[in-house]
Amino acid sequence: MHIDLSSRVVVVTGGARGIGRALVDRFLEEGCRVAALDLSFGDLVEHEALTLLPCDISDPASVMAAVGQVTHSHGRIDVLVNNAGINVEGAVEDLDHEQWRRCFDVNVGGVFLASQAVIPVMKAQRSGRIINASSFAAVIPSVGSAAYAASKSAVVQFTRVLASELGPWNVTVNAYAPGMVPTAINNFATMDTPSQERLLDTLSIRRWGHFGDIGDLVCFLASDAASYITGTLVEVSGGKFSTQMPNRAYELAGMGS
Repeated sequence: MHIDLSSRVVVVTGGARGIGRALVDRFLEEGCRVAALDLSFGDLVEHEALTLLPCDISDPASVMAAVGQVTHSHGRIDVLVNNAGINVEGAVEDLDHEQWRRCFDVNVGGVFLASQAVIPVMKAQRSGRIINASSFAAVIPSVGSAAYAASKSAVVQFTRVLASELGPWNVTVNAYAPGMVPTAINNFATMDTPSQERLLDTLSIRRWGHFGDIGDLVCFLASDAASYITGTLVEVSGGKFSTQMPNRAYELAGMGS
């Protein structure tokens, strides 16, 4: 299957680092014109196909201004990837209200604000793709992740409702749930060996996820090939907990850790 995304206009929130940065690079490789939204951009450099727009994804005025600039510059927005997110950890009894509020303001509020901003553009052109970053935590949460898991679960339900609301305009809305992809937020790759082995034992495909695994899925969902897929959550988790003990298959195959 040949996926052609050339000349599409793509907005990626949280595009300066981690998975967001990888998605920006991937869309550029696919021949897209990309606008990366973030608070700061480090060593990411603007060029003809890449626009860097400082944006606080939790602030309505900031989001509207950034999306307005993209629309003014390109005349359309074909794809919105709501990637921006933060992690908040802690037992429920120890979380203060500000931590809880900030987690929802960014992880849910940012998805709402960016989606709301692009809706008129996509309706007018009668086409579009909105792709929202959820998390495996929305499928099976972890102890100490109440704020994060609840926010990412909210993204899934938001996705389903928006998919139906925008169906008449040929706009699809989907969410993706990355599994264990090492980033600066989770530090999976720098854990001690026993901790890494314990986590890898939960996977049917026993390796860390790669940025490319996420990019493959997001590019597919952004393409014409995915025109009949909407309102769904797609896991990119290596089959995490697809069975109670996925590592048992490796033991039976003589490939145990």
